[in-house]
Amino acid sequence: MSSIQYEYKPDNHLRSDPNKYKLEDLRSEEMILSLGPQHPSTHGVLRLEVISDGEVIVDVVPHLGYLHRCFEKHAENLPFNQTIPFVDRMDYLAAMNSEHVYVMGIEKMLGIENDIPKRVEYIRVLVAEMNRLASHFVAIGTYALDIGAYTPFLWLMRDREHIQRMLEWTTGARMLYNYIWIGGLFYDLPVGFEDRCREFITYVKPKLIELQQLVIENEIFVRRTAKVGVLPLPLAIDYGCTGPVLRGSGLRWDLRKVDNYSVYPELDFNIPIGEGKMGTVGDCWDRNYVRVLECWESVKIIDQCLEQLTGKYTRTKDFDPQAVVPKKIRPKAMDFYARGEGAKGELGFYIRTDGKSDVPIRMKSRGPSYHNLSVISEISRGALMADLIAIIGSLDLVMGEVDR
Repeated sequence: MSSIQYEYKPDNHLRSDPNKYKLEDLRSEEMILSLGPQHPSTHGVLRLEVISDGEVIVDVVPHLGYLHRCFEKHAENLPFNQTIPFVDRMDYLAAMNSEHVYVMGIEKMLGIENDIPKRVEYIRVLVAEMNRLASHFVAIGTYALDIGAYTPFLWLMRDREHIQRMLEWTTGARMLYNYIWIGGLFYDLPVGFEDRCREFITYVKPKLIELQQLVIENEIFVRRTAKVGVLPLPLAIDYGCTGPVLRGSGLRWDLRKVDNYSVYPELDFNIPIGEGKMGTVGDCWDRNYVRVLECWESVKIIDQCLEQLTGKYTRTKDFDPQAVVPKKIRPKAMDFYARGEGAKGELGFYIRTDGKSDVPIRMKSRGPSYHNLSVISEISRGALMADLIAIIGSLDLVMGEVDR
């Protein structure tokens, strides 16, 4: 019996190089480093192809696709109301904000946006701002951890747990809620929720002061983040950056004020922006500082919502949060774009319908993290390798809304 030896010949025409740069593209002393996708500082399964010349960054190329949610294809095969759980899974740290934007878009397509009871609207804003606060706690805490400060992370996770437990009390879930429905809510707030929420507001205000003293004003933190990863405003606009990343560069742009949706026009709150107090406008410190100031604004909004929910729009026996929920969700044939201010920036949904089905023909999602990530190459060139981690963390990325 003769043995046959096979020679392996790779099909070069079928191979795809995982890197943008090849060895022959590199100059002397340059090398290719792969950061991630399993790396604690990448905030999700993100891989960065880093070209470095010693400790200096020459270029950074983000590689996506490790956490593909298939959201758009799910949405194009399900009725509008059954898509809400998949909306939750995009920015899973601020699911209420995503639900709020998506549901408002469908309500406008159906023409029922003015029929929503005021109590429902105030509850929506209340839970959305609580979730925004929880999302910012994660962003600030993990960012401090990236820089080397362990204590703020533990403190913020402790404070975030109060929010998680209250939202779990309301919805039955800790992170993925399916609470804001088209036309209403899954259920009214639990009895006693308003009092518990007031206790939390009283508790968290001094904690935010401690946070500012421990992190924001800390000399080590300032030296690691000021004048690092500077994002000029024109560049931020060109790349479509939104949220704290854009506002950190000095533009007072917030869709809660610009579009005046839901009951936000009836609430008093400010839009903080980066001012370059510790370094340069648009640096890592400014982006983080804007998030801390937004925590104060969310607390202010929550306080005002509680006043309305215990005053003019208090609970009544005949209140039904599902009174306006449509039995048939079948919008007219149209192309529609809905947007709102998520925790990371502008979250948008482009929806195309034919008027015959309760399933959209096309659902395109605009995730703010995708645009915020795209600018990383521009603001990392010339920085040190140690500063790359600070730059990534300052963008507050959630890969669930990048790979949609």
